[in-house]
Amino acid sequence: MTTLDAGRAATRPPRGAPTRPGPTFPRVLAAEWTKLTSVPSNPWLALGTVVVTAGTAYGLGLFVRTGDGRSGSWVVVSGYVVAQLGFLVLGAVVGTAEHTTGTARTTFTAVPRRLPVLGAQAVVVAVAAAVTAVVALGASYLATTGPRAGEAPAVDLAVPGTARALAGFVVLAVAVALLGLALGMLLRRPADAIVTGLVLVFLADFVLAANPGAATDTIRAALPSAGARLLQDDAALAALDTATHGPQLGPWGGGAVIGAWVVVAFCAAGYRLGRHDVR
Repeated sequence: MTTLDAGRAATRPPRGAPTRPGPTFPRVLAAEWTKLTSVPSNPWLALGTVVVTAGTAYGLGLFVRTGDGRSGSWVVVSGYVVAQLGFLVLGAVVGTAEHTTGTARTTFTAVPRRLPVLGAQAVVVAVAAAVTAVVALGASYLATTGPRAGEAPAVDLAVPGTARALAGFVVLAVAVALLGLALGMLLRRPADAIVTGLVLVFLADFVLAANPGAATDTIRAALPSAGARLLQDDAALAALDTATHGPQLGPWGGGAVIGAWVVVAFCAAGYRLGRHDVR
């Protein structure tokens, strides 16, 4: 046997040994989906989000009259104020699960490159949030049938901004869930991620809104809460732009702001995940 033949024989895998595929992205994606659906609290969280969203829309719809200037689409999506909390918690719980349960080392030993895990989690969270948002939107539509049949305005897709507001509910839900996921991966503790998300999405906007001005309105326009403009119809957006002392973002500008927050948060989470140790 020549030296070349001996080298080939040494590198040839043993006969009968099964070839095991590496951690491809579809396999990582399937594993993350199994983790998401196997935790009993996650389906309950999604169900609770749907119920609270529809209940809030029904309650607010009782007080809307046709002369208020509110559209029927606003009545349907009005539960987003509370629904965002459910989507934020969903993302934060998924992002911190590996670290709170102590399985992070096992997961990243199986997937040494780490970033595919973050990407797979983003996909499954986005899908779960989108499905939950669509169901919540349908439940809100049914729950507000009574108020809209009375004095509340009907849902008319011919009204400018109506279709965008309905689709914007789903887009905003996915964006908030992804922001929660990125914060969870970055901060690695559920309480830290949820509190930070609450400040960015809810509290900061409310505090600044109580003190209107050029500076505060400009800061408000740069917060993730600006994404709520996706839910407003054209009449509501015109009223917001008239009242603000800051930049007039419009619906797509608001969507771009929360999208930028998600991208920045994911970049920070990916950097920490790739450069720092896991526990």
